[in-house]
Amino acid sequence: MARSPRSRTSSAAPQQSRFRRLATRTLKWGLAIGALLTIILAIAVGVAASNLPSFEELKRSPNGQTIRVRDINGAVIVSIGPAYGRWMPMEEMPEVMQQAMMAVEDRRFRYHPGVDPIGIARALYVTATGGGRLRATSTITQQLARNIFLSNTRTLDRKAREAVLAFALEWKFSKDEILELYLNKVYFGGGSYGVDAASRRFFGHGAEELNLSEAAIIAGLVKAPSRYSPTADAQAALSRADVVLDVMVDAGAITPTERAAAAPADVQLASEPNQNSARYFTDWALPQLDTLIDESAEPLDVWTTLDLDMQRSATAAIQANTPGGAQGAMIALDRDGAVRAMVGGRDYVTSNYNRATTAQRQPGSAWKLFVYMAALETGYRVDDAVVDEPVTIDGWSPRNSNGRFSGEMDIRTAFAYSINTVAAKIGQSIGTSAIASMARRFGITSELNNHPSMVLGTADVRLIDMTAAFAAVSAEGRAIQPYGISRVTTAGGELLYERRPEPAQQLVDSWVAAGITDLLQTAVNTGTGRAAQIGRPVAGKTGTTSSNKDGWFLGFSSGITTGVWMGRDDARAVGGLQGGAAPARAFADFMRVAVANRPVEPFNTEVELPQWQLESDEEAYFGEPGMELPVDENGMPIQIEPDYGANDGVTVEGEGAKPGETPPAKPKLNERWIDEMTGRRAQPPPRPSGPVVE
Repeated sequence: MARSPRSRTSSAAPQQSRFRRLATRTLKWGLAIGALLTIILAIAVGVAASNLPSFEELKRSPNGQTIRVRDINGAVIVSIGPAYGRWMPMEEMPEVMQQAMMAVEDRRFRYHPGVDPIGIARALYVTATGGGRLRATSTITQQLARNIFLSNTRTLDRKAREAVLAFALEWKFSKDEILELYLNKVYFGGGSYGVDAASRRFFGHGAEELNLSEAAIIAGLVKAPSRYSPTADAQAALSRADVVLDVMVDAGAITPTERAAAAPADVQLASEPNQNSARYFTDWALPQLDTLIDESAEPLDVWTTLDLDMQRSATAAIQANTPGGAQGAMIALDRDGAVRAMVGGRDYVTSNYNRATTAQRQPGSAWKLFVYMAALETGYRVDDAVVDEPVTIDGWSPRNSNGRFSGEMDIRTAFAYSINTVAAKIGQSIGTSAIASMARRFGITSELNNHPSMVLGTADVRLIDMTAAFAAVSAEGRAIQPYGISRVTTAGGELLYERRPEPAQQLVDSWVAAGITDLLQTAVNTGTGRAAQIGRPVAGKTGTTSSNKDGWFLGFSSGITTGVWMGRDDARAVGGLQGGAAPARAFADFMRVAVANRPVEPFNTEVELPQWQLESDEEAYFGEPGMELPVDENGMPIQIEPDYGANDGVTVEGEGAKPGETPPAKPKLNERWIDEMTGRRAQPPPRPSGPVVE
């Protein structure tokens, strides 16, 4: 029977009433909670505002801290501190500088109360609609609060305190006072705090003379002072200045005509003061302070791992051996990962781009470190026979550098002379995924591929990562993490940080490390790395990329591991550049000095093979002969139920056997077989009865 319209209306009414009551109750609770939070925020802002220094006190407060950087022996490498310019009152600050800063950092600065709700809402919307991860939306006022009162740690607590202080600053000071404090205190890179200091640092004149192009360059530095610094990367600074000018047009700060007339590329930069190569190291190490300590005002003494004597030797070795028109880089690590020397280029004054820690280049045959370690781990031995012959893998036909094929040889010889065909066949045998896994294990984080040619070092890597990998081999397979800061104190001697030894992590078994050390030592004694000999045991590997675009040598001796790279920044070919030539000579020149006062240390190349490599093929899976375990059609073991009623006349003594009883004999599984079946150990390739052709 159909229900009448009235009955349907009457049944819907209670539902609507319940929904209305729920909505009303939710709204009331929401308003109450919102009101409570507003009261709490108002109280917090009021308290913060009452405790803020006066405008004159903030003008007199220091703009930054002074840092003395010391080497391993306590000698001062460099003193780094803020460069102060003249305080620029708002009436003297160029209008183009004010407009450029507000346009690029906070275009609604004149209208928000310290925190920009529109900017926050836009960031949340972009994140919610899949436009990327949530990004910070700090206003000029928030940045000022952080720079003066807080640290740069990225936590919700710090962000909340930053917002409260921003509201307090807006409550206590005018917009012009806040902007004046900001423009005179913000960090612009190169040790320069404030617009006037930055103008004198980069352009050689005071801020009152700034034009539109110069103002755009300075405003663009705030986002990333080291990355966009004109003295570090002029092209990046100019590109960023163009972005600032476009934003100024969009914000209505300048007209399109004024934008067209601006020419950042024509700006004349001030000459760089004299600086030495140790600045490559300090530029790399000092940013790590933010993660080690939370002190941003007290003067600091930073005790580093750098050895100035080694640093001078490294600089001389790079400058003396790097081919004309090319750049060179070097890193030396002690046995615990301490950086003893770091050279990021031929001349810091000409270019402070650190090629030792930042540049990513193809390592060539130096990559074979991972190829042969993976091979050793999966069952190859250094004396195995291989054949150097033409090979084609998935349409790729590798060639040797000498253009010849030498026939049968052993693994040790193939590595020493960097035979590409043998490496390619090993890669095909064990799989490129095993090689990539080995590289990842040893700290290579760059993008890798599974093409057959990856065995010859076609992936881009950093010198510092490759050097750390070789240092781990020197440490008999234990992980090595490069570090540069050992201790931090205040100027008064208060200890703020001291590095503690980290637990050793074993990356490969010691027999794998011994085997690869054997190969590396042979490469220096009789192979492509002979130019790296220094009169004591050295183990190392050369690397040369196609058309001689990159040359590498990485090796170790007496506890010091050193990596050398040479090449052009534009990746063009360098005539005669090979890893066994200039890079190996630079390595030798440096290492003779670096290890001169260290005892001679022979390498541990005694390979004690695990049991699974010593067993014969017939017995490799199931312990002793006659104890084989039945398997099903998938190769999995068949569970044998014990039959305690049967007695084959064989007495097996053991726990649980009663006098006069004969427990059943239980099959004995080989542990290696279990590891392979469960994926805990990669299965080695089958060992042929005749000569191995890899």
